[in-house]
Amino acid sequence: MIHFDLAEKAKQVKVLEDEMLVDGFWDDHKTSAVHIQSLNRIKKMVDGYEKLMGELESCKDSVELLKMEPDAEFQELLEEEVLALMKELDSFSIVILLSEDYDTKNAIVEIHPGAGGTESQDFAEMLYRMYQRWAQDRGFKTSILHYIDGDEAGIKSVAFSVSGTFAYGYLKAEKGVHRLVRISPFDSSGRRHTSFASVDVSPEFDDSIEIVINPEDINVDTMRATGAGGQHVNKTDSAVRITHKATGIVVTCQSGRSQLQNRDEAMNMLKSKLYQREIEEKQAHMAAIKGEQKAIGWGSQIRSYVVHPYTMVKDHRTKHESSQLDDVLDGDIQDFIESYLKMNVGD
Repeated sequence: MIHFDLAEKAKQVKVLEDEMLVDGFWDDHKTSAVHIQSLNRIKKMVDGYEKLMGELESCKDSVELLKMEPDAEFQELLEEEVLALMKELDSFSIVILLSEDYDTKNAIVEIHPGAGGTESQDFAEMLYRMYQRWAQDRGFKTSILHYIDGDEAGIKSVAFSVSGTFAYGYLKAEKGVHRLVRISPFDSSGRRHTSFASVDVSPEFDDSIEIVINPEDINVDTMRATGAGGQHVNKTDSAVRITHKATGIVVTCQSGRSQLQNRDEAMNMLKSKLYQREIEEKQAHMAAIKGEQKAIGWGSQIRSYVVHPYTMVKDHRTKHESSQLDDVLDGDIQDFIESYLKMNVGD
């Protein structure tokens, strides 16, 4: 059950507003920007809650009036009003679930096929198309950062940004290993194959995040952009690969018009990954304090897409499933995302 404490949220708004009046608040641009973002997010929740409560009271009054004076036309209008309110309540519950500051940020998504050659590379491309369609349906903007075509079909690697409010908050539900079971279109014997692809999601780095990387902590390599890529990459410019020595994190960017642009974008990607690492460490620390036992999220299998011997998509974390495989692969994954968010309420 989703809980919303109006008094507590209103208190938080008052504290944040008072802090803005302190001398020197505006001296630090980054700190003040984060502060204002937090304030606006909580105020949006408070305003949304008060609006919904007002509409709920109005519906209750209408029900009482209908009891005293039955009217078929008025009842029909009231039923439509109640249905609209239920949709608003559902949307508001998701806003409450996305309660962390970083949930509002843009996302960087990376997809890598597992072992299996063309099979897994084709599955990786299916996932890429799925997220592109999902983003398009929600009015989010996507931009390719790194793209390498597969040997025969599919993709060897892709990284792209998704821009829009709560992009990371939603897409964090997709992080992990995805599994596909089907009769292979690349197997002349018509045998069933199981393929895997990993999806990694990070909140996109911006100026409100403080991540410092010393030059001696990284290795920077330049290379010619590889893969067919179509319009995804600029073949005339050098790609940039950055390796973070301490963590082993590697990022590559080849979509910019110049080596300098690729380097800047690759640094942002690295900072985004380091930020994601901080988030996961914080979550692990809180889970340890609470005494919770959780499955390892990094690299764990989270969802199966079964084409044969039956048609089914099942999330192994939430147990949410759908028989509408084609719709899911066409971007209809919001129910899976929301099921994950609701499962993690209170984390």
